[in-house]
Amino acid sequence: MTLELVPPIVRVASPLPGPQSAALLERQSRHESNARSYPRRLPIALRRGRGSFVEDVDGNVFIDFLTGAGVLPLGHGHATVVDAAKAQLDLLTTGLDFPTQVKYDFLDAHLALLPQPFREHARFQFCGPAGADAVDAALKLCKTATGRGTVIAFHGAFHGSTHSALALTGFVAPKEPLANLMPGVHFLPFPYAYRCPLGGSPSECGQRCLAYAERVLRDPASGIPRPAAVLIEPVQGEGGVIPASGEFLRGLRRLTAELDIPLIVDEIQSGYGRTGNWFAFEAAGITPDVVLMSKAAGGIGMPTALVAYHEKLDVWAPAAHTGTFRGNQVAFAAGLAAITVMRETDVLGNVAVQGAYARERLSELAAEIPVIGDVRGRGLMLGVELIDPDTGAPDGRLGRRVQRAALENGLILEVGGRGGEVVRLLPALNVERSTLSQGLDILSDVLRREAHARVLVPARHPA
Repeated sequence: MTLELVPPIVRVASPLPGPQSAALLERQSRHESNARSYPRRLPIALRRGRGSFVEDVDGNVFIDFLTGAGVLPLGHGHATVVDAAKAQLDLLTTGLDFPTQVKYDFLDAHLALLPQPFREHARFQFCGPAGADAVDAALKLCKTATGRGTVIAFHGAFHGSTHSALALTGFVAPKEPLANLMPGVHFLPFPYAYRCPLGGSPSECGQRCLAYAERVLRDPASGIPRPAAVLIEPVQGEGGVIPASGEFLRGLRRLTAELDIPLIVDEIQSGYGRTGNWFAFEAAGITPDVVLMSKAAGGIGMPTALVAYHEKLDVWAPAAHTGTFRGNQVAFAAGLAAITVMRETDVLGNVAVQGAYARERLSELAAEIPVIGDVRGRGLMLGVELIDPDTGAPDGRLGRRVQRAALENGLILEVGGRGGEVVRLLPALNVERSTLSQGLDILSDVLRREAHARVLVPARHPA
């Protein structure tokens, strides 16, 4: 059935959750794991989607600025990508690691996406279906190649929820119930310019964090042996949409190269054009040793993950890293079709134009209402940090209220940061101006109402 949703149709006709959504949510609470997360803050049961819109089972229609946590670069149900997936279903669905034509067309498309210096020496490992599988494969690769065991990650990082990926994630709460996570992980300060962990102005943050990293990695008494890898997100996603400065990334690349430490860049959320480049690290002009990819790799949410790396690291033995679903032929076909459409329709150009428009709108709003502390991001990976204007402290409760109020007005958003204080926007990369503008109107109205309510009822602070 075709979903006819043409802007500006957004309708939320029932209280949320609507009756049919409430029934499915109740069944979910009885039968699914207590670890479920999104429906707790976004209490809807989805029925179908098209482009930048989704409809729940009660007939409510929303603009989707979550896009499956970034797995839908062209939105829901893009016809060309769907047709490619359907055609592949008739041919072959899975093939372990046997070579197939569609797999090598997919691989060739990725070679063409990578910068020339990386492309010349690239090898690929196809992994299990999730980004965390790519993280784990990269760790095994670098430990095998270097013979070392220590890994460096960064404050605020999020690399997944599996045992090893969680060990590399900065957030403490999900680790607290777990003992004996992967050992040998050390964390360095990330250049969070708005709240620099080492003090100083935003313009100084990258250099300060780089100098600290250099002292730690070169100091023979730092307590940290030379690591097998340094793992970094060029733009932290779940951590609050925090871009690392080009200065920091270039310095980190220089440092790791001098010390012969493989540099892994996690492009699982920031890749495939999300930031305006095919990969976010390109903006800094660096060439990493390892690139992690997943999420948008499957075109329309088909699960796949892969690791691209320098051939010098390719020393592991046959079957050193396997996985039943590493040969998802439908994902390869869909991902290939999505990359082709993005090239043919200049989606990266759209990301640049619409991202600049969204940043301008949000920055104007920040100048108007004091609950917005910072607007940041790149391309269509954007974040709005909400604060208590009296203290400047991050306001996670406000972030969650804004998320819920936006939903009730027809807009699906994510929140992130240390405590949910960052409202995150991840629209489809081919989003039209009219849809983007409508979504920003909803968000702006919600933020204005929240700011006005705060003025009318001042927040109470302990004496």
